[in-house]
Amino acid sequence: MIKLGADENFNRRVVTGLLRRRPDLDVVHLRDTELLGADDPTLLAWAAQEARILLTHDVETMVGFAYARIAQGLPMPGLFVVGSTAPIGTVVEHLLVALGSTLGNDEWEGQVVYFPL
Repeated sequence: MIKLGADENFNRRVVTGLLRRRPDLDVVHLRDTELLGADDPTLLAWAAQEARILLTHDVETMVGFAYARIAQGLPMPGLFVVGSTAPIGTVVEHLLVALGSTLGNDEWEGQVVYFPL
């Protein structure tokens, strides 16, 4: 099963679109958890502990922290960086294509992928 985490500023409409098309996805929106307000390294550590690909719009800081985890040899189950101005439908489609060819989260380990493709 594919497991995702959406950081607190991630567009909820994208999450809703994903779940409408793939109700089997396990998605946790971090704004609905105790991690609300946590810093990026904490969110990435949580995603690694939970084996969840993290969805973010934060290209400014999250990407650097993800690469730092990789450089340190720490687990980083994948970071999907989604353009914040991209059309919702396009983003959902591109994410679904990527996830549709995925057998499990481990395929994205150590990768930072930008969407839309």
